[in-house]
Amino acid sequence: MMTTLTASDGHELDCWIENPSGDSKGGLVILQEIFGVTDQLKGLARRYAALDYTVAVPALFDRQQRGAVIPFDAAAPGRDLMLASDPARTLLDIAAAVDALAAGGSKVAVMGFCWGGGLAIRAAQKLDIAGAVSFYGTRLPQYLDCPLKAPVLGHFGSRDDHVPPEMLQQAKDYLPGLQVHMYDTGHAFANDARPAMYDRASAELAHERTTKFLAERLG
Repeated sequence: MMTTLTASDGHELDCWIENPSGDSKGGLVILQEIFGVTDQLKGLARRYAALDYTVAVPALFDRQQRGAVIPFDAAAPGRDLMLASDPARTLLDIAAAVDALAAGGSKVAVMGFCWGGGLAIRAAQKLDIAGAVSFYGTRLPQYLDCPLKAPVLGHFGSRDDHVPPEMLQQAKDYLPGLQVHMYDTGHAFANDARPAMYDRASAELAHERTTKFLAERLG
């Protein structure tokens, strides 16, 4: 279901919530790519809610354009919205989702993809969370200015031209708490709504590792 959150600066944003069928084991905030809160991310939220996590997917473009959902084959508008965003204010919106899930005393982790994968690392530096998972996180150099407060699990493709090896190595050197798994694949390999990029074997292995990480951090 879609609900409304209020960030600490008063900004209101949409947030998709998936509740587990039974008791919640903890909270998971999923951070979007440059395409908004897509049906693909809602499906992913259902996948993790089925593991008994309460899942939130905040609409991080709402400050620029409310309700923006960009087609996967037309990335330019999403890229423009991302570039127009203020990283500090985006973090406030992520914090609002974290706080909403933590309200009952639950531990919360953050997981992000592409742009959201980089933001997940930022969340592990700045917010009080139990851990973070970065799927092919981008724009990594802008996050190399402070240490991690929580461990991060990273999934990256060896043929991802968005995250060249030297960029990833720089991040690993600066952030020793960043645990990286490499996959023989390219960018967006876990997005099953993009057939040309989706790599089922790599994606399932990454989700298997993520499931174990979340059980350790939120259990």
